[in-house]
Amino acid sequence: MKFSLYPVIFLLVATILEVIGDAIIRMAIYNHTGLVRIGWLLLGSVFLLGYGSSLNLAPIDFGKVVGLYIAILFIVWQVINYIAFRSVPSLPIIVGGTLIVAGGLIVTFWKEM
Repeated sequence: MKFSLYPVIFLLVATILEVIGDAIIRMAIYNHTGLVRIGWLLLGSVFLLGYGSSLNLAPIDFGKVVGLYIAILFIVWQVINYIAFRSVPSLPIIVGGTLIVAGGLIVTFWKEM
């Protein structure tokens, strides 16, 4: 598989939109009620629609880069989790995340002989 940075931009945008959308929906469910909750749910839905659109518009065969997507998703999730919820990853999350990223890179870049 020839590597190009262009599709990675789509994956990065998709993961950012997915994680932000999910964080907004989580905050809507647990921190708000009534019309405010509905407003936050709608905003989260817009981000999730952007995620799905970006991912499906990416000029890539998703099956070939799913490992890279999962690795990027894990990293973005930790960053947004810290920004939105001030949650610092624990040692098990860091160790497991290292394995996730390593596995994602292996799945994406390992050339079969």
